[in-house]
Amino acid sequence: MAKKTKIVATLGLVSDSKETLKALIENGMNVARLNFSHGSYEWHGNVIKIIRELSQELDVAVGILADLQGPRIRTVVEVPVEIVNGEKILFSDIAKQQTTDNKQLTTKKILLDVPNIIDDIEIGNEILIEDGLMKVVVKEKSEGVLLCEVIDGGIVKNHKGVNIPDAKLQISPITEKDEKDLAFVLSQDVDFVAMSFVSTGANIETLRDRMKTFLGRETELPQIIAKIERKEAIKNLDDIIQHADAIMVARGDLGIEIEGTKVAILQKEIVKKSLQAMKPVIVATQMLDSMINNPRPTRAEVSDVTNAVVDHADAVMLSGESASGKYPVESVRTMKEIIENTEASPFDDVTHLLTLNGEGDFKKVIKSAYELAKSSNAKAVVLGSASGFTARLFSHFRPEQPMLVVTHNKKTYYQLSLVWGINAKLYDRGEVFREDIDWLIEDAKKEGILNAGDKVVLILGRTPDGEHIQLVGIKEI
Repeated sequence: MAKKTKIVATLGLVSDSKETLKALIENGMNVARLNFSHGSYEWHGNVIKIIRELSQELDVAVGILADLQGPRIRTVVEVPVEIVNGEKILFSDIAKQQTTDNKQLTTKKILLDVPNIIDDIEIGNEILIEDGLMKVVVKEKSEGVLLCEVIDGGIVKNHKGVNIPDAKLQISPITEKDEKDLAFVLSQDVDFVAMSFVSTGANIETLRDRMKTFLGRETELPQIIAKIERKEAIKNLDDIIQHADAIMVARGDLGIEIEGTKVAILQKEIVKKSLQAMKPVIVATQMLDSMINNPRPTRAEVSDVTNAVVDHADAVMLSGESASGKYPVESVRTMKEIIENTEASPFDDVTHLLTLNGEGDFKKVIKSAYELAKSSNAKAVVLGSASGFTARLFSHFRPEQPMLVVTHNKKTYYQLSLVWGINAKLYDRGEVFREDIDWLIEDAKKEGILNAGDKVVLILGRTPDGEHIQLVGIKEI
C-alpha cells in the first residue's frame, strides 16, 4: 500500500519462471510488459498464463501489456559497408533497387527494407542508422535513389534500425506482423496494447477499429497505449493524447529523432499534458539501465526515477533490466524503494490541484470529494467503479490517502493496475453497489489497511452509460 507510482516491468528469458514472476510481483511489479519484437507465441502464452494464476493466488491486480513492434525500418546490405565522414553514398529501397542509375553504381549503396519509402524522403532529410550512431543527409534525389553525404560515419550492417525524423512517412501504422500479433494478444485477453511509432490520433483509431473487428464487439477492449517516440508524434501530441487511453514516453527512439538534450524537457511536457487529459502516463527506457549488469544503479539513474515520480507520472518502466539483465528482481525492488522514498518526501507533494481539461458536473463532484477527503483527515478513499472512470478521475488529484477501489468488471480490475495510487479489488458477485463497498472495507480491515473507528470517504460511481455518482459521503467504520 505504501507505493502509489506503478511499476511496469518488461519480461524476458531471465524472468519467465513462476518463481521469478512471483518475486517480481511481491517486490512491486504492477504491469507486465511483453515485447512482441521478440519471443514465440508459445512463450508469450505461457507467461500470460502464469501471470494470471499468480494474480489470482496473490489477490493483486497485475496488468498485461502487449507491445507491438510497429513499422520499423531496417538496412539491407549483403556485407557490412563502411561509410566515412564526407563521402557520398546511395540509398534506395527493396522495391526501387533495380531502377538505380548505373552511372552512379561506383558509389556505395545501402537499401532500406520498406518498399517505396524513398518516395517519402526529401532533400535535406537526415537518415539515422543504428540508434543514431551514424548519420547521413540527403543531397540529391532522382528516380528511386538518394545521393547522401555522410556526417557521422561507421560500419553499416544488415538489418540495423533506421530513423528518418523529418520525413512524412506513408507507412501503415500496423504491419503484417502486427496484425498477426494483435490477433494472438486479443485471443489472450491482454489488458493493454502499446502501439509503436504513433504519428497521429488517426493511427490510434485504426488500431481500435482492428480490435473491434477481431473481437466482434465495441466495448471491453484492451486500452491502447500510444508510444511517443517520433518527431511527428511531438507535433501531433495533443491529438494523440485525445485518442489514446494511455501514453508512454518512449525515450529510446525519441532520443534519436529529437536532440537528446531536449528529451527531459519533452518528458515533462508529455507527462503534464497527459495528466491534464486524465490519461495514465508511463516514463520508459534506461531508467535503471546499469542494473542490467550491476546489482546497484548509478546516482543519475536514481535521480531519473525520482524526477519521474516528482512529476507525478502514473508509472515508471523497466526494459532490459528485468527482461535480459542479471538482476531482474533486484531492479524492481530498487525502483520500488526509490518510489517509496520519493513519495515520502515533501518534493512529491501536490501543493495545488492538478489542472484538468474541462469541468462538467461530474468532475466538479469528484473534485469536491477530493477536498472532503483532504479536510476530513479520512484514513482512505473507498470507491466503487464499474468502468474505472471514477477511479481514474479521483486518482488525477493525487490524494495523500490510499485509494481502495472495488469493481465487478475483470477488465477494469486489471486495467486499473496502471493508474497512480489505485489498489483495486475484484468483486465477482454482481455489479458495483453498496454491498461491494461493505465487502471492500471488511477486506481492508483484515489486511490491516483500515481499523475500526477510522473515517473513510465513500464514492460510488457508475459510468458505463453515462457519468453520474450514486453516493459521496463520510463513513466511520
